[in-house]
Amino acid sequence: MIAEQIAEILLNCNAVKLNVKDPFTYTSGLKGPIYTDNRVLISYPKERKVIVDAFTAMLKERGLKPDYLAGTATAGIPWASFLAADADLPMVYVRPKPKEHGAGKQVEGMLKKSQNVLVIEDLVTTGGSAINTVKVLRGEGECMVHDVFAIFSYGLAKSEEAFRAESVALTTLTDIEVLLTVALKRGDLTQEEAEKVKKFRTDPEGWWK
Repeated sequence: MIAEQIAEILLNCNAVKLNVKDPFTYTSGLKGPIYTDNRVLISYPKERKVIVDAFTAMLKERGLKPDYLAGTATAGIPWASFLAADADLPMVYVRPKPKEHGAGKQVEGMLKKSQNVLVIEDLVTTGGSAINTVKVLRGEGECMVHDVFAIFSYGLAKSEEAFRAESVALTTLTDIEVLLTVALKRGDLTQEEAEKVKKFRTDPEGWWK
């Protein structure tokens, strides 16, 4: 039920938009029927609390006891902050690349070595930013990272392969399958349109062609 509730929030707040007829153009140049900007969610207090509470519940259900939380810059930072405050845990965040001045760090905050770190992400598409965060925490941070939590995932095969390759478990509050089910119930799109969105999952590069 919580997965459907989160999906409803994503749609109601326009964090996720679906459009098969006039698809979105991504920074990579690819076109797709879905666009996600979970940054907008931080501006909705009630919905934000539902998401943070769901993260907290997921932490307990998984039986995880991380020493630190790490947010991916920049979209994962607020969610790591909210959850760290709720769970009374220290947190850090990881830059996409090292600073070009000062100490040249990628990990911001006071991270002790050999700690168990849980990565918090807002969205997983190909998994690139989350995996980069994991690698930096394991490398520069000299820490253990086995899990990534995210609000939403497209469920692309490429991302699943990336997480398997790094022996990292990805757990999300909701995903595209649940979101499409909710969107269909609401009448946001037809069954035919939903099937077209599903095809994007299997072949994102060739979908528009």
